[in-house]
Amino acid sequence: MALRSRNKVSPNFNMSSMTDIVFLLLIFFMLTSTLVSPNALKLLLPSSSSKTLAKQTVSVSITKDLDFYINDEKVEFELMEPLLLQKMGNNPDNAIILHVDKTVAIEQAVKVMNIANENKFKLVLATKSK
Repeated sequence: MALRSRNKVSPNFNMSSMTDIVFLLLIFFMLTSTLVSPNALKLLLPSSSSKTLAKQTVSVSITKDLDFYINDEKVEFELMEPLLLQKMGNNPDNAIILHVDKTVAIEQAVKVMNIANENKFKLVLATKSK
């Protein structure tokens, strides 16, 4: 008498669930990578526990070598005010995000703050979260 099992296990491997997972991960990483806006300049920012909600329109950076940058574009300090006036426009919601290396003397940051104050620009000092 030949007894056979009715449940036969198929030796084939189904890849459809694996490809679904791979595509979902691909979509996740593509979406999250567009939300990240890294600062191209390597600055050591001071630490803070507060958070800012200001809309970033213009980024001003001061490196440890006292180089001034507006949106990753190196500028001389004398040309900073006319360039900021041009980039800020007349929108009252525009704000300047000031990135200053923590080794830079505070007087360099105050120079940029004075320009923002004289022209009635909103200014936010960027910090690193604790």
